[in-house]
Amino acid sequence: MATGEAEVARVTAGAVADGEDPRLMSLRAAVERLWADLSGYQAPLADREVAERELTGLLGLLDAGVPEDAPLSTALLRIAAAAGSVSALAPAVSQLREAVELFGVPRHRVLPHVRHGAS
Repeated sequence: MATGEAEVARVTAGAVADGEDPRLMSLRAAVERLWADLSGYQAPLADREVAERELTGLLGLLDAGVPEDAPLSTALLRIAAAAGSVSALAPAVSQLREAVELFGVPRHRVLPHVRHGAS
């Protein structure tokens, strides 16, 4: 089991015991972890503000209850684009993706590159 999956399972188990929606608890834990990792990452990151804005937006969605798929997908896409290629942040981004998937947001498959016009 990967570190992110273990964290999601731990938070989910605790949330069930507390009577709270385990998906919300997992998503909040993932957002907080990525926020902390992003804050600790001191190297320049061109789209840091985008990632921070989306994380703030996710926290707002959580405060309003169970979020809809579209805002979750959009936030995850923007965060992955902003921070997903940074190896130091990759485990936290992965945990966030796993937590978003708990809401039924499907993992999109990346199709292999197809060369057009080649014989």
